[in-house]
Amino acid sequence: RRYMKHKRDDGAEKHDDETVDVTPIMICVFVVMCCSMLVLLYFFYDHLVYVIIGIFCLAASIGLYSCLSPFVRRFPLGKCRVPENNLPYFHKRPEVRMLLLAVFCLSVSVVWGVFRNEDQWAWVLQDALGIAFCLYMLKTIRLPTFKGCTLLLLVLFVYDVFFVFITPFLTKTGESIMVEVAAGPSDSATHEKLPMVLKVPRLNSSPLALCDRPFSLLGFGDILVPGLLVAYCHRFDIQVQSSRVYFVACTIAYGIGLLVTFVALALMQMGQPALLYLVPCTLLTSFAVALWRKELAMFWTGSGFAKDLPQPPLVIAPLNCPELPKDSSAPASQQDTEQMTNPTLHVKEPHTPTSAAEELADTNTKTDQSETPVALSEEPAGQDKDDVESKCLNAEQKQLE
Repeated sequence: RRYMKHKRDDGAEKHDDETVDVTPIMICVFVVMCCSMLVLLYFFYDHLVYVIIGIFCLAASIGLYSCLSPFVRRFPLGKCRVPENNLPYFHKRPEVRMLLLAVFCLSVSVVWGVFRNEDQWAWVLQDALGIAFCLYMLKTIRLPTFKGCTLLLLVLFVYDVFFVFITPFLTKTGESIMVEVAAGPSDSATHEKLPMVLKVPRLNSSPLALCDRPFSLLGFGDILVPGLLVAYCHRFDIQVQSSRVYFVACTIAYGIGLLVTFVALALMQMGQPALLYLVPCTLLTSFAVALWRKELAMFWTGSGFAKDLPQPPLVIAPLNCPELPKDSSAPASQQDTEQMTNPTLHVKEPHTPTSAAEELADTNTKTDQSETPVALSEEPAGQDKDDVESKCLNAEQKQLE
């Protein structure tokens, strides 16, 4: 839909900066899709694992392109564009350097896809692609309110706890569905692992660690879900000019929650739902900071953002018109009222050398030359006042045009 919207826009300054605001309906649909996909992977792991690997390669290459494109645009080389064509996605005539970047990102994903089972070094490439993918998602998906952040984190909190701690009582083997899918089933014929995790080798002094090289896994959901709240705190900091208080506090809370997760993993010697510790740490910290700063109402509804702030009022100033001839018979208060009831917009024309007074003087000169002298006319004095007012209105209309 985004491509169809901008397919006729050939501007060079148009980049993929669109964001998607998450709504409560989208959150419910997302959680249902997560549950369905996890159950399907548990029962049909050997067939769907290759689909997930293909999706990861495509999504990771897009994320890597999004992260590297700002740096590539700073280079002065390769600004020439492709020739005119009718090919899809090439009708905008992209720059050569951006095409080369796209080829590079696809090549990195293909290299990982071919050598993904090399435990010696493939995990470094997988982590780099995974981090780029997470950054791209945090850039694209946006939670507009703290209320939406709370709903998403609490729903996924229940989802994570259920599939780690409750599902062992529902499966025949007594294994958690989440842990079984994330680490790969032991009876899998393909011996493939899901790539939607960050892999970190465990620091173990045992010589046997050199053979099997065990890894600690951190799922992308444990990064993206609290990361959406951290990104919201960062945007709120900018809008209310709070010197990044929310962002720093939420980031520290995320680090503490992750540390508690690894401590629980070492003590219990079993897979832990990271959101069990990350969600309370980040949500409660953000809530406490907003309460301490007395900005909870704005933080909850997101009303501190610029699009919701009132626009500055339009400044109205009187035009420098010559003073109208005052009628001596009229009282002074009535003359002041007549002057106040004719305010005009003071429009500055930076490209025109003449001012409003000069335009009005020219108009008066031309009009005086074409009319008979006032002394020879038999019109009443009140009509002179009307003529000056009409001239002022004509000058104002020219300025506005």
